[in-house]
Amino acid sequence: MLLDVSDLEMHFPVTKGIIFQRQVGTVKAVDGISFSIKRGETLGLVGESGCGKSTTGRALLQLYRPTKGKVLFEGTELTTLKGDDLRKMRRRVQMIFQDPYASLNPRMTVGDIIAEPIRVHKLREGKAVPERVQELLGLVGLNPAFANRYPHEFSGGQRQRIGIARALAVEPSFVVCDEPVSALDVSIQAQVVNLLEELQDKLGLTYLFIAHDLSVVKHISDRVAVMYLGKMVELAEGPKLYTMPLHPYTQALLSAVPIPDPKIEQQRRRIILEGDVPSPLNPPSGCHFHTRCPVAIQKCKEEEPPFIDYGDGHYAACWRARETGDLMPAIARQQADDLAARLAAEVQKLKAEA
Repeated sequence: MLLDVSDLEMHFPVTKGIIFQRQVGTVKAVDGISFSIKRGETLGLVGESGCGKSTTGRALLQLYRPTKGKVLFEGTELTTLKGDDLRKMRRRVQMIFQDPYASLNPRMTVGDIIAEPIRVHKLREGKAVPERVQELLGLVGLNPAFANRYPHEFSGGQRQRIGIARALAVEPSFVVCDEPVSALDVSIQAQVVNLLEELQDKLGLTYLFIAHDLSVVKHISDRVAVMYLGKMVELAEGPKLYTMPLHPYTQALLSAVPIPDPKIEQQRRRIILEGDVPSPLNPPSGCHFHTRCPVAIQKCKEEEPPFIDYGDGHYAACWRARETGDLMPAIARQQADDLAARLAAEVQKLKAEA
């Protein structure tokens, strides 16, 4: 394994007061997750906004110091590294940030942005630095002559390519892609995703691909992990998770993905989750998902389900994982029938008022 994560927690204190501050609570952004990533694979990490995906990526790279847990990268424990040891580790792990507008310094030229990590880690000297910058620009599909331009002169897709070039400047083996295509147009998304796949094959990279678009994740990922409110609720190989999801939350997410076939889309039943996502400041007891789960039982409210292997590396944290495959379609049909009945009643009411 290239990366092995166990019991990772990232809690942020909530304080009150201006002069004499005191802690009044804790935001449990990441609450005890464990997973591993093989060398050369892409692990997709999906979930609703605020579930802890980006925080997980930053905690792996030690941009946030984890509250608890272990992060082993190539056998080295990252959470204990400091100073020069931490700086040396940065060469091996890099990040592509979500916002291609905010992640680039507007006062620096593209050449200086990409050259900065090269100079910091002393990978090249003298004329070799601009030569390496031009090489990297060509690698990500940009004109090497763009090195003297500033970020505001580029489109969103071009800026993201610059961010990718900066991440590759130190020749890493592991890259955290923090929603790298969410701020881009659909056509540009495809270009950036294809570029990431080409670079992975050419340079032997390993990705943690964070996104909320399940279609993009399906295209690029070997395995997919699903997070909900700081917890990992399911993890499996891509085809298996998309065809046989075990967790009700995963099934609800997949039911919302549009299918580009009108006939199939018309017959398909969506699973509609009721209520809002609870606050990570005060998460529910037991299974965090039980407040919105249509198949929850009393045990779900009282005991937290273990994250266990249900066969062939298909992990899930649900007390009813073996039953939901039969239960969820019936729930979707019932929800559709209820909605149709409510709409019919509204139509009759409007006709009566008219």
